[in-house]
Amino acid sequence: QVQLVESGGGLVQPGGSLTLSCVDSGNSFRFNAMGWYRQAPGKQREMVAVIMRAGSTNYADNVKGRFTISRDNVKNTIYLQMNNLKPEDTAVYYCKREALATQGAIWGQGTQVTVAS
Repeated sequence: QVQLVESGGGLVQPGGSLTLSCVDSGNSFRFNAMGWYRQAPGKQREMVAVIMRAGSTNYADNVKGRFTISRDNVKNTIYLQMNNLKPEDTAVYYCKREALATQGAIWGQGTQVTVAS
């Protein structure tokens, strides 16, 4: 069953901005670290950003200073604000509920982001 639903992907010009959202319909959101990952055609899936339950964050080196991850524990939603987008940011972006000691990780279905002129 679907528990994570991403939205906000689309086509954007280089240098433009886009915000992705992910709604978690589960019942443990406030306890989970949440992350955004991406996968370009022919490439391995990579971590983009992770936000811990208390709000601390980690970013991949190639998005630092351009992307911001945030969470709203009332709405059970995480966001990825992407600024100064580059063609190499083109990928399917996936939301992930990180694993807890007693619960495995859960992935969303992905949303396509295309950066092109």
